[in-house]
Amino acid sequence: MGGDAGGIERVYRRRRGLPWLQFGLLGVICANAFFQAVNFEDPNARLDGPPAWLPLTAGLLVTATIARVGLEQLRAHTRVTAAGITVQGRLRSRSWAWHEVYDIRVEPAPRGNGRLGPGWLTYLYDNEGRRHLLWHLDDRQLTDPYAEVSELCLSAAPYRSLIWEPRPAVEERIRRGVARRRGWTWALYISLAVLLAMFVVDFWTIVDGRPDHPFLLLVCVPLASFALLGTLLSRFWQPRGGYPPAQP
Repeated sequence: MGGDAGGIERVYRRRRGLPWLQFGLLGVICANAFFQAVNFEDPNARLDGPPAWLPLTAGLLVTATIARVGLEQLRAHTRVTAAGITVQGRLRSRSWAWHEVYDIRVEPAPRGNGRLGPGWLTYLYDNEGRRHLLWHLDDRQLTDPYAEVSELCLSAAPYRSLIWEPRPAVEERIRRGVARRRGWTWALYISLAVLLAMFVVDFWTIVDGRPDHPFLLLVCVPLASFALLGTLLSRFWQPRGGYPPAQP
């Protein structure tokens, strides 16, 4: 992070080392998936294993994940100036003038544990209540992101035409956004359980000598359950309140 004498010119980039453990685990999974894909193309390979397209698809997904994480670490950053905030994402950037920023909040990461990823992330909320991630303004790159955001909000106050105060209409949109995200998150968890169950069903049909349908069981059913549950849960999940503002 760099800053000028006024304290408002700041750039948040990756400061600590790359998450090599995360890259290593993804690399091992990717290599194993491609090995399995090549192995199942061998006519002498076992016939009771998964179809050849399954490990190949898994390998491609893991490769895409590695590329995404690499772009996050090397390219993504957040720039704060007197004019506003600019977020450079993996491929494109987006800017907000200060009067377009409703709030900046530090929130717990969905799956962060402090080792494989940050435990706390910082989000910008615009005047419509939409949430946007501020890259590298987290507890992996900063010692105390909450204190950093509080200082940032105080430094930005002279450049805003509005004071930092809650607005009921925007807070309600934020709460509904929290409910939608939780609904889709639970839909993902349940769909993963459905996928595991479909693995068991597919294995049982093979053992029982009946025709198996791996694409239907391992792809179509989990995706359909995710879409259906996500739509229902995100619509009917009751909001219980958003996160408190990060600034004092």
